Amino acid sequence: MRGLDDTIESGLVEKVRAGNRAAFGRLIQPHLPRLLGLARRMLGSADEAEDALQNALASTWVARTKLDSDKPIAAYLTTVTLNKCRDRLRRRKVSRLFGIGSFDPEIPTAGDEPDIETLVADRQILDEVSRAIERLPVRLREALVLVAVEGRSYREVSQLLGVTEKTVETRVYRARQRLREKRSHLFEV
Repeated sequence: MRGLDDTIESGLVEKVRAGNRAAFGRLIQPHLPRLLGLARRMLGSADEAEDALQNALASTWVARTKLDSDKPIAAYLTTVTLNKCRDRLRRRKVSRLFGIGSFDPEIPTAGDEPDIETLVADRQILDEVSRAIERLPVRLREALVLVAVEGRSYREVSQLLGVTEKTVETRVYRARQRLREKRSHLFEV
C-alpha cells in the first residue's frame, strides 16, 4: 500500500534524510489516517493512539538518516507505530499490575444512527468486541488488526512482523478463535 508515486516518495525520502521538515510532512501525510486507525485499534483509546502516533513520527524524524529511499515508507511507518503501541501496552500492563490509573477504551460511534435502541445495542456489541480484542495477547492482536481490520495480506503482515506467513495465519486464526470463545453470540451469522 503506497501513499505516493514511487519516484515522488523516493525523492521525498532523500529530502527528509537531508532534514527537510516540509518534505517529511508531505511524505507522511497520506499514511496518517491509516496509522491512526491502526493505533486506535491496538490501544483502544483515541488519546493514547494519537500519542503513540506522535511518538512514532517523532522517532521516525529523529532516525530519518536511516530511511531507505528504495523501500516503501508505509511499511516502515507501520512498524514504528506498532512498536510505539507495544510500548504503551507494556506500560499499561505494568500500571495495572501496580493498580495505577485506569484505561477504559473510548469507543467511537457512527454518525448516522437510525434510532437510539440500535445505537445502544451496537455500542454495547462494539464495546464488548473492542474489550475482547484488547484482552488478546499482543502478538495475536497485531496479526488480527493488520489482517482483518487493516486488510493487509498475510505476506505483507509477515514482512512487517518479521515472521512467516503461516505464523501470521495461525495468529489470526487463534485470535478469532479466542474471540469466538469469549463472545460466541456476537459472531453468529
